Amino acid sequence: MDFKDYYAVLGVSESASPEEIKKAYRKLARKYHPDVSKEEDADAKFKDVGEAYEVLKDPEKRAEYDELRKYGARPDGSFEPPPGWQSASGFGRGGYTEADARQFSDFFEEIFGGGRGGFSSQGFGGGGFRQSARMRGEDVHARLPLFLEEIFHGCEKQVSFTVHEADDHGRIVARQKNLKVKIPAGMREGQHLRLKGQGSPGMGGGEPGDLLIEVELAPHPLFSVEGRDVVVTVPVAPWEAALGASVTVPTVGSKVNVKVPKGSSSGRKLRLKGKGLPGKHPGDQIVVLQIVMPEQHTDAAEKLYQQLAEAEKHFNPRSKLQV
Repeated sequence: MDFKDYYAVLGVSESASPEEIKKAYRKLARKYHPDVSKEEDADAKFKDVGEAYEVLKDPEKRAEYDELRKYGARPDGSFEPPPGWQSASGFGRGGYTEADARQFSDFFEEIFGGGRGGFSSQGFGGGGFRQSARMRGEDVHARLPLFLEEIFHGCEKQVSFTVHEADDHGRIVARQKNLKVKIPAGMREGQHLRLKGQGSPGMGGGEPGDLLIEVELAPHPLFSVEGRDVVVTVPVAPWEAALGASVTVPTVGSKVNVKVPKGSSSGRKLRLKGKGLPGKHPGDQIVVLQIVMPEQHTDAAEKLYQQLAEAEKHFNPRSKLQV
């Protein structure tokens, strides 16, 4: 019985993550799938790839395999499990590949099947490996840049993306696909919209993958977004901050009047409830006050500032700095 190096079969390291293992499997399974591959040994390679994934995708089987792998192969490449070896994980129907232990190598059946772990062959008809070689199409990811106004109100956009499918000669080719997509109001940056069945087509009767659209927010000249809250910086004059005032503030959907409290400082935040991104729990708009001085002062204004400085001479704005 020959030893099987499942990590080498998939081309991954011993420390590969489950996602890396799955990605490697899908790539190789698509490459050697009997429905599309023209290579002479495609069936054998597809079988080896499926066997390797069947073990490495399952944490219990992978742990057992890693333990057995320490013993290594004999000089002639053969392998014999340790005396009294019995799989604790066993082998039922293989979840992803819908496999049966007997369709795989003697090495696999000796370790995980053949009565040692009590595998079940129910559901594996006489159609052999090709019959069970159904593979779901791969999911396709696309990024969609949107303006804040489009996210706020919702919109319909055309998305272009690439799917991989078999042509008339069985070769895997890339095809550009365009789709009109309705974007609901209130989506956040980084949020995904899943469109079922719009990804790459499956093989061997497998269902197609999905299209996952990631929302990307384009920079805005006035607003920034923090979660569901919209933030805007509003300049105010020194006297508006000192005496209090009513100022007009832009929001994404309109304009509103906001009361600046008397004695406000730069950086003070005012919250406009429900004026952020819409949704089940709408966000707020955060107004950040910024005191702005005139670029030039009249003589009369400078005299008033001098009078103010004299009247407030005991005020030290840097007292917290201990200077």
